[in-house]
Amino acid sequence: MFLFSIVIGGVFSTLAALCAFVITYGEYLKHYPDKRRPFIMAAKISLAAFAFFMVVSVLLISVVMKF
Repeated sequence: MFLFSIVIGGVFSTLAALCAFVITYGEYLKHYPDKRRPFIMAAKISLAAFAFFMVVSVLLISVVMKF
């Protein structure tokens, strides 16, 4: 069951990270003249979103399966 939560969390966390990257990169491009800095900042945000949703999904599935 733990492997299932890792797979489900990985799929949806990847989607969340991609969405976070696209949104933040598009917004940061409006505020910075070069393209390198917004890319790095958006990549950091997307990694944070991936980590957050991965941890939340594993914990949520673990808690739900105990009931």
